[in-house]
Amino acid sequence: MSATQSTEPKVPAQRGGSPVGADSERERVSAFWSLSRSMLLSFKRDRSAVFFVMLFPLMFLLLFGTLLKGATSPHAKVAQVGAVQVLDSVQGEGRAELAKVLEISRTDDEATALTKVRKGDLDALIEQGPDGKIELHFSAADQVRAGSVQGILNAIVQQANQAAYQQATGKPPAFSLDATQVEDQSLKPIQFLTPGLLGWAVATGAVFGASLTLVGWRKQKVLRRLRLAPVSAFSVIASRVVVSVVTALAQTAIFLVVATTPFFGLKLSGDWWLIIPLVICATVAFMSIGLLAGSIAKTEEAANGISQIIVLPMSFLSGSFFKMDDAPGWLKTISEVLPLRHLVDAAGSVLSRGGGVMDALPAMGILLGFAVVLTLISAKLFKWDDV
Repeated sequence: MSATQSTEPKVPAQRGGSPVGADSERERVSAFWSLSRSMLLSFKRDRSAVFFVMLFPLMFLLLFGTLLKGATSPHAKVAQVGAVQVLDSVQGEGRAELAKVLEISRTDDEATALTKVRKGDLDALIEQGPDGKIELHFSAADQVRAGSVQGILNAIVQQANQAAYQQATGKPPAFSLDATQVEDQSLKPIQFLTPGLLGWAVATGAVFGASLTLVGWRKQKVLRRLRLAPVSAFSVIASRVVVSVVTALAQTAIFLVVATTPFFGLKLSGDWWLIIPLVICATVAFMSIGLLAGSIAKTEEAANGISQIIVLPMSFLSGSFFKMDDAPGWLKTISEVLPLRHLVDAAGSVLSRGGGVMDALPAMGILLGFAVVLTLISAKLFKWDDV
């Protein structure tokens, strides 16, 4: 190495008087904006991504906004047995205001009314006992509504006592409220959560299992090979049904075992074993939804998206997570058509409210009828290959 040769690292010559650091910074900024633009265009071209990111959340905003639009007041259905002075004395404008929060129907059949309260057809029963005692029998199936009914009736009793006090100063209160729960006092919220969450789990497993399996087999050419093999279509379908039913029954067993532990305290009542045929019929119905989704979709992503669009709104509209009592009438009509609604209602009856065969049979018939209709539609749309 010569004496005049420098050992210092060479620094690139600056061009046009611009520092090297400034050029490097501009390159990083340019790369950042190029990548951002590329990702944005890629997201824009992916229609499924645009739907699930932008439109799918909007669907839930519209759904909950519609469901809760008229839920500003705790409107409850109650039965009045015989004469109840504190209610009968409310007239004129006060009666109109009371009608906004309580839908009162009159009856003389106390036993039938109590049965309706236990089944959830009525929220409470009101009658007047001796010495001005107002007896309120309510269901704990909806804790919020039960508390609202008690609060409203307590306010009415207090107003009646104030009016009586003004007329007869110094006398004890003319009326008192005695509120009792129609179910066993030891029952816990798990008693009413289990049927809805179990229905949602069974529906999710059956719909997604059927739709994703069908699309996956079609893409992997399994359906084509099965078509050419000496295997009947009935055998293929029956095997898929058996797998789905076994999975659903396993879900049911796990749910009931966990819910009945001392920690949660679920108490099975009535003919609870009817949940087994109910779940079998429901699984067949939900599988028919999955078959329809799998017949329409061409990819697993599309099948997953279609199944999500069906299962999630159906879960909310069927009362799996909260009751539909405050929903608009047209939305309740849609709810009655959905198979999950019938599973949740029947499961709640046989598991928690002492229901029997006559509570389960109509639901099973509706579920099987639904399965027949959707299976016939799916058969028309079914394709063995992607072409």
